[in-house]
This record gives sequence, structure tokens and C-alpha cells, in this order.
Amino acid sequence: MSAALQGEMGLQLLKLLISVAVVIGLSLIAERLSTRMAGLLSGYPLGTAITLGFIGVEISPEFAGQSAVYTLAGFSSTLALGVGYWLCGRAQGLRGVINGTLGGLLGWLLASLVLAQFEFTRVSGVIVTLIAIVLCMRLYRGVPESTARKSPFSWVSLLARAGLAAGIVFGITALAHLLPPSWAGLVAAFPVTMYPLLVILHLTQGPVAVATVIKHYPAGLGSLLCYALVVSLSYPGMGVGLGTLLGFIVATAWLGVFTPLQRRLASRRTASA
Repeated sequence: MSAALQGEMGLQLLKLLISVAVVIGLSLIAERLSTRMAGLLSGYPLGTAITLGFIGVEISPEFAGQSAVYTLAGFSSTLALGVGYWLCGRAQGLRGVINGTLGGLLGWLLASLVLAQFEFTRVSGVIVTLIAIVLCMRLYRGVPESTARKSPFSWVSLLARAGLAAGIVFGITALAHLLPPSWAGLVAAFPVTMYPLLVILHLTQGPVAVATVIKHYPAGLGSLLCYALVVSLSYPGMGVGLGTLLGFIVATAWLGVFTPLQRRLASRRTASA
């Protein structure tokens, strides 16, 4: 076996392991701790970091950095997926998952087709997603909260999570080789971690838990915007490794400031009510 083939196999195995670990971790947080926290962490740059990082490794840091500019606007498509899933996936069980998936994918596709008609800069991409965040937060204000109940461990569920997460990541990174940077960036914004989480929660805990995650997802997108912005600037000059590290530092700093602020605002609203 040649060294090049071994290196490629090692890269794909690393992609598989990282994808599986991230989605399983989010699922355990949602099931054992809090669906609200899972919604916020779904906005942390986990799936996007995986896709942009491997696009940078497999194609080039310059291509990934250029794609990240469109990823900034592409998070609006992710929000559209959440709205579509929330509106269509209100039934219990597999029927709800199928309806929610079809509605979510339709919302994502329509939003992406609209966004693909424009040339975005870093500023315009951020502005578009900020507007979408505000609109979604207003839309979800009346969505009731739910508390996740503990689910028994299941190897079937574990393998399903692993397969779904890995399939999405492999599909996105493969498509990036065939697409221009604009579409590669929009596809990189696909909710790699959130969508499998919605499916898992829907099957195990029902549509109310899913709605709670979707409700809090927009509030966590600030860290994703920070990450994609930093990556778009740092990848071409610093490379994938250092650019990814810097992106995570800035995204984590954002969460460290924003999360306590959001809790204070929520407690004030509760007190005034």
C-alpha cells in the first residue's frame, strides 16, 4: 500500500471519528443534561469546523477561506431548515421525522438557492444571518420549553447517530470538490451536528424536545459567525491548523460573554413577568 493511499485512508478515518464523537456528545448532552444547552451548543462551530477544516485539508486553505465567506450567509439556510422542521415535524415517531426532514430540507434548499444568486462579502454575509437570527427568535418566542428525560443506552441508536453524522460530513466534503467556493460555503453551513440531534431526539423524546432545541439554536449562532469570519481571514495566511485554533478561541470567547448575558436577560424577563 502506497504512502499516499495510507495517508488518504488515515484522513478519512479521522473524519469519521471526529464526526461521530461530536454528534454523540451533543446527543448525550441533550438527553442527560438539557435540550436548551444542546440547542446552544448546536450553534457552536462543531460541524462547520469539521467541514471547512477538511475542505481546507483536501482542497486548499485558500479555497476553504473563500468558501467561509459564503458560509456566513449560509447559516440563514440552516435557520430555514430549523423553521421547516419545526413547522412540518410535529407528529410523533418516524412520521414526524420524515415530515420534519422533508420540510427542513425544502427550507434549506430554497434559502440556499436564493443566497446563491448573490455575491457576499464578510459584512453582508454576517448582516443577512443576523437578520435571520432576529426573525427566528421572534418566531420562536411562544415555543414552550421541555426538559429532556434520560434514555436507556442503545447500540442501535449509537450506530444510527454515527452513520448519519459521518454520511453528512462525507457527503459535504465530497461535494466541495465539485462545487465553486460559493456553493461549497453554503453547503458547509449545513447543520451537521444539529440535524442528527433533531432526528435522535424526535425518535426518543418527541417533537416537543425537538422544538426546544430549534428554539435555542439561533441564540448560539453568534459563535458560528465568529468562527466562520475568523476562518475566512486566517486560513489563507495561517493554514488550517492555526486558523482552526484561532477560530475556536474567538468562538469560545463569544460564548463566554454571550451565555451569561442571555441568562441575565432571561431572568429579568421572568422576574418582570
